[in-house]
Amino acid sequence: MTKVPSLNYDKVVKALQRAGFIVVRQKGSHIRMQKRVKGETIKITIPAHKPIKRSTLSHILKSADLSVNEFLSFL
Repeated sequence: MTKVPSLNYDKVVKALQRAGFIVVRQKGSHIRMQKRVKGETIKITIPAHKPIKRSTLSHILKSADLSVNEFLSFL
């Protein structure tokens, strides 16, 4: 299994946009993104941190239903 990298929030947001997520809003240091899949909406919140902790990114990827390898392919 590939390790979760430690990345800046702008790279994470761009990769998730390539994966089909759209930015809905930003309030303070948190960016809200969502994606419609099979009639339901996946909603995730990205902290605008440089860098995002690996554990936080791992939780984001789990919520986004993406594996680490899938996510890295969008970078």
